[in-house]
This record gives sequence, structure tokens and C-alpha cells, in this order.
Amino acid sequence: MSGLVPAPARDGLFQAFVLHRRDYTNTSLLLEVFGIGVGRFAVIAKGARRPRNPASALLQPFQPLWLAAVGRGEVRTLTRSEGAGRPMTLQGRALLGGFYLNELLIRLLVRHDAHDPLFAFYQDALARLAEGGELETLLRRFELRLLDELGYGPTLDREAGGREPVLAERSYRYEAERGLRRAAAVETGPVLSGATLLALTRGEDLDLAQRREARILLRGILTPYLGERPLNSRELYQRWYGARNPTESLAQ
Repeated sequence: MSGLVPAPARDGLFQAFVLHRRDYTNTSLLLEVFGIGVGRFAVIAKGARRPRNPASALLQPFQPLWLAAVGRGEVRTLTRSEGAGRPMTLQGRALLGGFYLNELLIRLLVRHDAHDPLFAFYQDALARLAEGGELETLLRRFELRLLDELGYGPTLDREAGGREPVLAERSYRYEAERGLRRAAAVETGPVLSGATLLALTRGEDLDLAQRREARILLRGILTPYLGERPLNSRELYQRWYGARNPTESLAQ
């Protein structure tokens, strides 16, 4: 995935996105922000809820921003905010996909650790969702990139131990402690085709069968890091779309 390149900092501002916002007081907002050079952190936007304050409409998820903040504690104070471009217009499944990406970043990134390459990848993923890119392929690419950034990325093009390359015509099992192994003639758990694994490694579009296999694989890899608390975006997706197509979800 490539394309958008974050702009360099200017005038003490850094480029950022709001991952989540909630009311903090009668007049302020508490924001979870992901920014260039600063990573993920919490910031209070004082007065943003006051009538006729344009900051309330500006400080939304999927809106590229220029921000400045002060403070050294866990929660900082926003001092300046400007739009850094047009908002990413996400609708329907793409909107829930964007919420899912935001929730992954909130749950998995340690606060105040910069992840600038991941920021660029996130920005590009939002743009592709806004353009109508295939949802599950985009989500799986982002999950893998996030895992790589955190040092947890799985090796999907070679068998465990790096001995043998994955072949498209073979079937495999993924084990958390070992990695990939060839599937036995009879398996009780999910089996992955080599074609799916290679498509994930190369960043290729996934067909319907590959999407299901990739979804199960990444769900299993992510669960130990996400913990048992359900993802709100996943539950919301099931509520909106699960009844219409129970085989489809953000990461079933």
C-alpha cells in the first residue's frame, strides 16, 4: 500500500488524526490522537463544545489535522488545531472499517511511542477505504502492517524455522508458538491455503475464499494482544450487517 505521504511539521504543528472523542466537561472534549512524531496520546480540547466553536466540527475522526499541544503528563492540552486537507468520507461498511482501524490503534499502540511509517500507512488505508477499496483486503493489510510495526508480525511465506517456502498448492496450519506447518491429511482446526498466505505476503487482493481464511488467521493472531474485551467496532458491524450476511465481519 502506498500513495499519501504525511507532510512535515510546520510552525510547531504536527500532522494527526483523531482516533476517538468524547465529552469531557460541559465545554471541552477529550480526544485520543495519533500523530506524526508523537504517536498516540490523549489531549483535552478546552472550549471545543462551546456554541459556534468550529473546533467541534473539525476535531472528528478521519479528518486530517494540524495540531499543537502542551503538557508532559498522560493527558495534554490542545493549543491549536487546523484542517490538513479534506476529511476522508467513509460510509457504510467503510465507515465501520475505519472505526475498526482506530480501535486497533487505541488498543495496541503504547502511548507516546512514535510510529511514523504506520501513520503513513493508516492515512493511505483511510484514503483507499474512502475510494471504495475492497474492505477485507484493506483491513488484513493494515492488521499485518500493525503487527509488523509492533514486532509481532508473522512469517507467512515460509514454514516454521524458515526451512521451506510456502507453496500455493499446499495447505497449512498456523500455530502461535511455532508459525506455519504443513497441514496433515486430517485437521481439526482451520486450514490455510498456500495461495492465501502468499497473497497476504504480497499485498494482493483476496478472493472470497481467501478473505475468510485470512480473517480467521488474523483474528487468531491478534486475540492474544487485544485481550478478551470485545472490540466495539466488531460488535457494531455484527449489529448492522451480521444478520444480512453472517459469514462476513470485520474479523470474525
